[in-house]
Amino acid sequence: MNAENPRSFARHNPVTGAVASEAPAMHAADIPAIAAQAQAGFAKWSTFGPNARRTVLMKAAAALEAKKDAFVAAMMGEIGATAGWAMFNLQLAAGMVREAASLTTQIGGEVIPSDKPGCLAMGLREPVGVLLGIAPWNAPIILGVRAIAVPLACGNAVILKASEQCPRTHALIIEAFAEAGFPEGTVSVVSNAPEDAAEVVGALIDSPQVRRINFTGSTGVGRIIAQRAAGHLKPVLLELGGKAPFVVLADADLDEAVKAAAFGAFMNQGQICMSTERIIVVDAVADAFVAKLADKVRTMEVGNPAAGNTPLGAVVDRKTVDHCMALVEDAVAQGAELLVGGETTANVLMPAHLVDRVTPDMKLFRDESFGPVVGIARARDEAHAIELANDTEYGLSAAVFTRDIANGLKVARQIQSGICHVNGPTVHDEAQMPFGGTKASGYGRFGGKAGIDAFTELRWITVETQAGHFPI
Repeated sequence: MNAENPRSFARHNPVTGAVASEAPAMHAADIPAIAAQAQAGFAKWSTFGPNARRTVLMKAAAALEAKKDAFVAAMMGEIGATAGWAMFNLQLAAGMVREAASLTTQIGGEVIPSDKPGCLAMGLREPVGVLLGIAPWNAPIILGVRAIAVPLACGNAVILKASEQCPRTHALIIEAFAEAGFPEGTVSVVSNAPEDAAEVVGALIDSPQVRRINFTGSTGVGRIIAQRAAGHLKPVLLELGGKAPFVVLADADLDEAVKAAAFGAFMNQGQICMSTERIIVVDAVADAFVAKLADKVRTMEVGNPAAGNTPLGAVVDRKTVDHCMALVEDAVAQGAELLVGGETTANVLMPAHLVDRVTPDMKLFRDESFGPVVGIARARDEAHAIELANDTEYGLSAAVFTRDIANGLKVARQIQSGICHVNGPTVHDEAQMPFGGTKASGYGRFGGKAGIDAFTELRWITVETQAGHFPI
């Protein structure tokens, strides 16, 4: 909390410690009024036709882009992001809004054959009402926009629960959408001090106006949200943690695999839900692949993200460094080999760490690091590689490298994940794709027509066209 204003809280720059932003510190008592306003906004927005909704969403995309400098400054200050990562976030997020705009005329239904004479039966998709989107800090513009864009396209109102680690970034999203011309209350943001998060989120989920929830974040918090929502029988879309496997088969193009593995493991310092966390390489090419990858990773320097001259910048907090180093130390103590690593400077400037000969009984094989650390596990053969890939509670993203595309597809279909890429990195996102995981990585799908399914109600409506005949 801010001692001078108890109704606000400060977020500090993880690199410098300076105040990066101040945001309203809302409490549970504030939620009923926000939810009521959202319901009023829904009553108006849901009457807009598809092309009217498309027009407003297209204006929102332009308004996002117009705030480029503010977004870059907010992300760099609040989470220590590089300017490049902030710009990538903004570019993809604006594309997501335009993709959502294109969906407004694709919210279709169907006429269903009825056995009842003269009965016209239809399946219609209609907006749900007020939706709650809870977004994380690591890709804040992308994931904040994803939480609200398709719900709005479907005619819903949305409340965005901002992350305590990037409240200004998330507030900028709502400011841009508000400028686009949505009815008052249709889009709103809730921010709170970290110590009040459970109380505020609980009040939002409990709110009678909130009909559905989407959440992107950790598996542990996702379970809590799902349990709270289940008490109200409210559907939840969850995109949670990951431990993405990157499988390198004997016939893989090793140079291409190295490029994709390094990108997947260390882009945004490994702080992406799809980040490559486990590299699984068959013995036949393991030594050659590991040597090439180690050479690549040694060139990936870490530095102050504000300077913008190194591929790796800051992680979000010291807790991330401590967690990652504990995983590395546990693996090395059990016989793994640290190939690349180094000392963390300025508290959160953690260098890339590459650990070889990781086995399933090590924490580095099991626990999500969410930092610039990746472990290499060696497989006897293809079957063993698939077994290792599936030996995890998670199932979000995966990758397989092979020159035999048919076999690559065969292997991809045996890996238990919501997403799998053949000859591509585990980090890959496009607005129109069905994005989500299996197992402890969550359920439901964002993106494209899958998003329509998630954010509308499917209703059965009939019209009788001739006189009825009843037994009583």
